[in-house]
Amino acid sequence: MQRSIRVLHKYFSLIVSIQLLLWTVSGIFFAFNKIELIRGEGYLLSNDDTSLFKSPEFIVQSSDVVTVMKRLDKTVFIIKDNDGVKYLDFRGEELAKLTPKESYEIVRNMTTLTPKTIYEINQDVAGSEYRGRLLPLYRITSYDKNDKEINVYINPFSGKIEAIRTFSWRIWDFLWGLHIIDWNDRDNINNIFLQIFSLLALVSSITGIILFFRTLKKS
Repeated sequence: MQRSIRVLHKYFSLIVSIQLLLWTVSGIFFAFNKIELIRGEGYLLSNDDTSLFKSPEFIVQSSDVVTVMKRLDKTVFIIKDNDGVKYLDFRGEELAKLTPKESYEIVRNMTTLTPKTIYEINQDVAGSEYRGRLLPLYRITSYDKNDKEINVYINPFSGKIEAIRTFSWRIWDFLWGLHIIDWNDRDNINNIFLQIFSLLALVSSITGIILFFRTLKKS
């Protein structure tokens, strides 16, 4: 019986040792890095001026979910209903997309970054930096004061900065994929690989404890 437990523990330990190492390394990185800095929130400037918001001159349905925000000098009403999402001005007219010049101005006004180039994203890609955000998005390649390249993702209708992606975030995202054993999407924490390795790690731990007490009892 003891020999069987030893053999079982040996091979289970071999199988899970690499993943345990990855869990440990990624866990250390997560523990020593603040998520706020990883998300690039340190580049954002505070802008809480709501004094210039205009009241809507159109009827808002009680069933609609309404969010009001500022897009440069315009008040934007984001209406979510059964038909999707609409971006309206205070007259109820649909807003056009931001121009590149306006997008650059938003980056300058709302962050400490300097925008350089812009690209419109219309297709979702698994594991992308902008995953989980509504498309289309503008990706504005920008630079900080140390000339580090940073991507700023902006909603082209509302002007909201949806995400800031730095090199540190990419490291975090890579390690997160290793941590949850989802190397492609890096979002699924219920995947079969994580479940299997978690069970194997549990079995390895239990057999190790059994062997420890059996050895202690004999000594």
